[in-house]
Amino acid sequence: MSWEENYQTWKNNPELAADLKVELDQLANNQEALEDAFYEPLSFGTAGMRGILGVGINRMNIYTVRQATEGLATFMDTLDDATKQRGVAISYDSRHHSQEFAFDAARVLGSHGIPTFVFESLRPTPELSFTVRHLHTYAGIMITASHNPKQYNGYKIYGEDGAQMPPQESDMITKYIRQVKDIFGVKVADKDALIEDGTLKIIGDEVDKAYLEEVNQVTINHELVAEEGKTMKLIFTPLHGTGAMLGEKALKQAGFENFTMVPQQAEPDPEFSTVKKPNPEDPAAFDLAIELGKKEGADLLIGVDPDADRLGAAVRQPDGEYKLLTGNQIAAILLNYILTARKNAGTLPSNAVAVKSIVSSEFATKVAANFNVKMINVLTGFKFIAEQIKNFEADGSHTFMFGFEESYGYLIRPFVRDKDAIQSLVMLAEVAAFYKKQGMNLYDGLQELFKKYGYFAEKTISLTFDGVEGAKEIEDLMTKFREESPKEFAGYRVVALEDFKKSMKTNADGTVEEIKIPKSNVLKYLLEDGTWIAVRPSGTEPKIKFYIGTQADSQDEAFAKRQQFEDTVMAFVKG
Repeated sequence: MSWEENYQTWKNNPELAADLKVELDQLANNQEALEDAFYEPLSFGTAGMRGILGVGINRMNIYTVRQATEGLATFMDTLDDATKQRGVAISYDSRHHSQEFAFDAARVLGSHGIPTFVFESLRPTPELSFTVRHLHTYAGIMITASHNPKQYNGYKIYGEDGAQMPPQESDMITKYIRQVKDIFGVKVADKDALIEDGTLKIIGDEVDKAYLEEVNQVTINHELVAEEGKTMKLIFTPLHGTGAMLGEKALKQAGFENFTMVPQQAEPDPEFSTVKKPNPEDPAAFDLAIELGKKEGADLLIGVDPDADRLGAAVRQPDGEYKLLTGNQIAAILLNYILTARKNAGTLPSNAVAVKSIVSSEFATKVAANFNVKMINVLTGFKFIAEQIKNFEADGSHTFMFGFEESYGYLIRPFVRDKDAIQSLVMLAEVAAFYKKQGMNLYDGLQELFKKYGYFAEKTISLTFDGVEGAKEIEDLMTKFREESPKEFAGYRVVALEDFKKSMKTNADGTVEEIKIPKSNVLKYLLEDGTWIAVRPSGTEPKIKFYIGTQADSQDEAFAKRQQFEDTVMAFVKG
């Protein structure tokens, strides 16, 4: 149907939810906004769906949530009854309508006789991943838009191993979602009736306790934490999200007693009223933590995003100011400590392995190599890291030590199969304690690693293309990079181009090699000086992303080179 026909269908529905009817009336004379809301269904990919809250088929609302859940339920109807009856675990974050969406999903599943296990209140994404594994459910649903602004919400489906649903099953679910022609006709069971007959079970601290027992195993050197954890001053902010309760308990359980939560950001708030973006990648998200840190003389500031799967940090400098660390830097520091501590304790396996995304820094790769630990590269998306863990468990080839993405996501122990900021919070605090005992801080430790391995500088540039034409503009840019592929950047020759869509690496001499990982719309340029530049559309947002990773003999030189490459890339984009 055309967007006008979709619009009329919604407008003429007498039972349209009251808040959506009000919004539809407000948009009556805004054709551009109506077209954007109704021109196509909200995209559902391997990472689920994410979009602006509001009225229409291209928005997050109870009807698009019900439609997505109907697709999952219809897929589960094709399974044998024992598998289907394992049910679905459901969690949600602090955003507008998150709890409503979670229970609406349970009501749709309940109408198919599928059991659900819904948290009593908001819980982090990593705990949802853990819950799927802990309760042996067939699937999981997480209602969250992660680090996006307040206007967004999202819906992610997890498979039985606790990782985001793999492509084969996800494609089947997408097919069933698209078969739901009457978005208003999806059946929903009565919530109270489902609870009464046991189809919908409310879960709470019994799962929290099981998760925290596993988190307690993350700490490597308990004596160190017991010694330094009493005095090391830490500021923690959950940025109005799900991380407060579990983060506080995890720190105390580990032995960190001298920490303070940023009070203005400790309570859930769907408006995220103290920040423009609830994203620990954004320096402004640390403003209140820095203010409190200066008052209390805190050694370390740690922030996690609203669904507590990403973590950022800032370290106090000698002048009292705070230095923010990047996701790549935090990953290198964490990996170096984990491998050092395990080697010293005699618990570093001979088949140890780390895993990272193809757009993450080679800094951690050099750290791993120093310990004779293999680094495996995978596509962007933590499900690909989880897939590697699953393979390691199946064939015994490697023992997982650490996984990360440059976008501030890390996993230390695989009882969770997604990035986990609660685990990372405890581990980064331990690393800070390690350096504190030596009269150093995390930034000092980072400088030590730079001196040993070289100075690395990375940058991610995101360009947003909203609306009906946005997808076409992103597609055109990817085509431009493929068809007019640069032979050099900032005077440095391209020695190889990796096209992950074609599974092909083309070297400067014309020779071609096969790339043996799943296909994806990503280009990666390898330059003669060791720099790499990657281009990919976002899988969850209307953005195209450019990644730059370079290395030099000094920090200033690395930063200068990174700026040169950024200027060259942006000139090519605009030219």
